[in-house]
Amino acid sequence: MPAASSAPVVAVLAGGRGERMGRGKPNALLAGEPLIAYPLRAARAAGLEAIVIAKAATVLPPLQQPIIYDAQTLHHPLAGLLAALREHETVIAVGCDMPFVSGALLRWLAVQSAPAVFRRHGNFLQPFPALYLSRDIGSLEASMLAQRSMRASIGALRPQILDERELDEFGDPARLFFSVNTPTELQLAEDWLAARRTAAAH
Repeated sequence: MPAASSAPVVAVLAGGRGERMGRGKPNALLAGEPLIAYPLRAARAAGLEAIVIAKAATVLPPLQQPIIYDAQTLHHPLAGLLAALREHETVIAVGCDMPFVSGALLRWLAVQSAPAVFRRHGNFLQPFPALYLSRDIGSLEASMLAQRSMRASIGALRPQILDERELDEFGDPARLFFSVNTPTELQLAEDWLAARRTAAAH
């Protein structure tokens, strides 16, 4: 059963297989730090509790945050989200591979009416980061078992739709929503961070 508190919890989803990366994502090093450290740092900056959702076989770096192990054998993006929602009433779901999501964005998302997702590039619903409620477990579980797409699964919730234009004060949506899925994207993230450090030094 979900915890009694309705305060949003940031669930960092780390149970993916990382096939395109050729290795597990949580431990992949970005600027000398595990990739998972970045969204966890954003949660701290937002002043929000964070949890990590992983599979039993997931290799994780040493973490201070609670870890919830997803026992679902299906490898579907909803599996980790459902594991989080079974423990917490309100969840901000974010991928462990999203190094540029910011604390300010997570803090703003936490006060929206849930469920809430961003719409990007016309009709594309951005599943992470997004705000979800445990009351929707039944709908999400049915979608997962039917192997529906994330877009269809989220649309069935009739969520509050947030337009990416609302993100101007938080930064470039292309960076905020950026996910590291391949070695090439990991290198791109390295380059962006290096450029940020260079700009900050001048």
